[in-house]
Amino acid sequence: MADQTFDLIVIGAGPGGYVAAIRAAQLGMTVAVAEQRETLGGVCLNEGCIPSKALLDSSELFAQARDGFAGHGILIDPPRLDLARMMARKDDVVKKLTDGIAYLFKKNRITWLKGAARLAGRNGDLLRVEVGGNGTAPAHLLEAGKVLLATGSEAVPVPGLAFDGETVVSAREALAFDRVPEHLLVVGAGYIGLELGSVWRRLGSQVTVVEVLAKPLPATDGQVADALVRSLKKQGISFRMETRVTGIEKREGKAVVTVESSAGGRDAIACDRVLVAAGRRPVMAGLGLEPFNLAMEGGRIRVDGNYLTSAPGIYAIGDLIHGPMLAHKAMAEGEVFAERLTGEASVVDYEYIPGIVYTWPEAAGVGLTEEQLKGQGIPYAAGRFNFMANGRARCMGETEGFVKILAKPDTGRVLGIHVVGPRASDLITEAVTVMTYGGSAADIAMTFHAHPTLAEAMKEAALDVEKRAIHA
Repeated sequence: MADQTFDLIVIGAGPGGYVAAIRAAQLGMTVAVAEQRETLGGVCLNEGCIPSKALLDSSELFAQARDGFAGHGILIDPPRLDLARMMARKDDVVKKLTDGIAYLFKKNRITWLKGAARLAGRNGDLLRVEVGGNGTAPAHLLEAGKVLLATGSEAVPVPGLAFDGETVVSAREALAFDRVPEHLLVVGAGYIGLELGSVWRRLGSQVTVVEVLAKPLPATDGQVADALVRSLKKQGISFRMETRVTGIEKREGKAVVTVESSAGGRDAIACDRVLVAAGRRPVMAGLGLEPFNLAMEGGRIRVDGNYLTSAPGIYAIGDLIHGPMLAHKAMAEGEVFAERLTGEASVVDYEYIPGIVYTWPEAAGVGLTEEQLKGQGIPYAAGRFNFMANGRARCMGETEGFVKILAKPDTGRVLGIHVVGPRASDLITEAVTVMTYGGSAADIAMTFHAHPTLAEAMKEAALDVEKRAIHA
């Protein structure tokens, strides 16, 4: 006999899982969520998006006080770092947000069960799920007509660089160092590596980024990626591109990492921490999926337009299925999944998922890049406006970067918008909105943009598509 029966059981309480649970409850379903963490929110809230942004903001303020205040006529003694207090603030931000989700669960009458969950077969039309259980306490046995898999992803280890939680670490540990590393080696020039590398560089670390590819951020517009790397180099981060790690030797809590370039040169880099940020993979082990023989696609679970897997009643979203491993993508899928269960024709516009790098300057983009347009033989017109000529950016003293708009030459319909510069993460929302509604560069150009604002750079770039920018 099952302990309880629900309409829906969600396995995983990350951004996709908790949003799906709340939306399903709003639509009248009885919902249970199984989560093995002690807190809700998954990787994003506990050891990813939120704590990393808290540290990025704190370290940005520290660097500004140290390096930028004098330029504004603010003279202070050199600031001193209280790393423990900075980490405590980060933890407090995380706690307030995870507590907030717990409140939303209570408000929406969602049952939260702590413990690892696994599918345990069927009872007629109902799926069985076991939650928790150990040598002394029995597992909870739940049943539901529908089960949603939303277990997210985990860091991928690099061959020869096994995680040990001390010297060789993932982002989880790099967000909680108890001291500033003297030399941090970052393996992987993706958004996680660049963001955390930026945090520790601002706080005083020597930072070296090793990347096997010729360019960082391969899915990012090439001009944006180049501009970002130039800025990060000026900030003191070293890059070793087209270079792979071939070995590591640990000595008294430190490491000597052997690297080899594509040209064949070998070198040894001494450091005291190695952050491996070379990608992520779906978490599926221990879920009891084997008897269901779920169809797979490129290492991910294959689903249909309703997020239904090949097994009746079992659904999947987020990092487990196709698409970029981004929290906002999983959240959108969670909402749409629940609405489609009740017959609504909701969809996720996968073409218009923005990607953001929260370094400083920030980088953000949506739609096709210039490289993709050229590769697909799609004609386009490009407009660009530099923040150097933007009044608000000048007032802020943040003039690095630009906005670039790519549009169809005949209709002006926007194909892609890419930003590197101050608050690119906020500016990209206008781009997503315009593209979602099929807007054109002319639509952006004709829309009021208050003066003086950073958003005026978007308007000027749209004008530049037709080579009529005013302030260029």
